[in-house]
Amino acid sequence: MAVKSANVTARVEPDVKTEAEAIIAELGLSVSAVINSLYKQIILKNGIPYTLTIPSAPKARDEMTKAEFDAMMETGLNQVKNGESIPAEQAFEELLKGI
Repeated sequence: MAVKSANVTARVEPDVKTEAEAIIAELGLSVSAVINSLYKQIILKNGIPYTLTIPSAPKARDEMTKAEFDAMMETGLNQVKNGESIPAEQAFEELLKGI
């Protein structure tokens, strides 16, 4: 592994820095690791390659409008009709693995 001895200096807006570093920490990474990874991917892809995001938490039923709930149920029904679902037992088994 190469020795990491080069510094990168960048000026960013304070609120952007604070928010980004909170997300990076939530992802379990350091700012240096993210920058090094980004630079390596830029070289590999010869351009800006990707973004890291934290998915938003799903809405609870009482936070949804009737239209949002109906759309979600319609999506689920279509997935079942198209064979894109798994048995409930398998779903619960997979959920329990993450606990």
